[in-house]
Amino acid sequence: MPTARKRARTYDPVKIRKAVEAQLGHVRAAVRTLTPEQLALPTRLGEWTVRELVAHIGMAVTAVHRSLERPAPPRQDATLLDWPFATSADSAAIDDFTRGVAERNPDLDAHLGDVERTLTELLDTHPGTRLLETNVGALPLADYLVTRTVELVVHTDDLNAAVPGLDIPYDRQALAACTRLLADALAVKAPGGSTEVRVPPYAVVQCVEGPRHTRGTPPNVVETDPLTWLRLATGRLTWQEAIEAAKVSASGERADLGGLLPLMA
Repeated sequence: MPTARKRARTYDPVKIRKAVEAQLGHVRAAVRTLTPEQLALPTRLGEWTVRELVAHIGMAVTAVHRSLERPAPPRQDATLLDWPFATSADSAAIDDFTRGVAERNPDLDAHLGDVERTLTELLDTHPGTRLLETNVGALPLADYLVTRTVELVVHTDDLNAAVPGLDIPYDRQALAACTRLLADALAVKAPGGSTEVRVPPYAVVQCVEGPRHTRGTPPNVVETDPLTWLRLATGRLTWQEAIEAAKVSASGERADLGGLLPLMA
């Protein structure tokens, strides 16, 4: 796992909370419309159906609940930028947990309603500075909520890909936080200043070893849109597929990011 030497950018905790609640609300509103046939559709996530994907979204949010049930760690020993590199360690356990949630909750709308209600209660009760024991180490609650925007936005995109015409909207603040965290993770994985990666309107980062750019047009530039970026960063789309579909523009000898992606698996 790369060492997060880069200082994490700061996020407004009030905006992040609203973003998490808004994106969860968008998902729940869409789930309420799904038919049994749609819930049985396959997804791009291995053997999961739409039902299991929805259950996993609820599980990703209630990671906050489970962390708050445990005693607070004595001190913070991880940073927000450590998180993207630690998400694949327990994939088998996550799969088992997700299937169990799906089986125990035949009414997914009611389940997500309970998740929404209890999340609001917990966030009203606990300050953002409260430390949580997470899969990557001890993080403040406010920082951990930023990671929930990634879970919610990425899996919203998975749902939209699985169910034709579903078109769940993306909360602007949630999409922005997700984009920025994953862009910053690239800069941690490939530190340097020779390549500028642009994901307008939310993020610009410098990365990749080589001559540092200081003024004018950078010699190595990569540019893409937020949804393409999150698909690249999470392995939903390969670099070559994005280039061939003209979803990414890349200029310069150090503008090929294919060997650095995905960041999360």
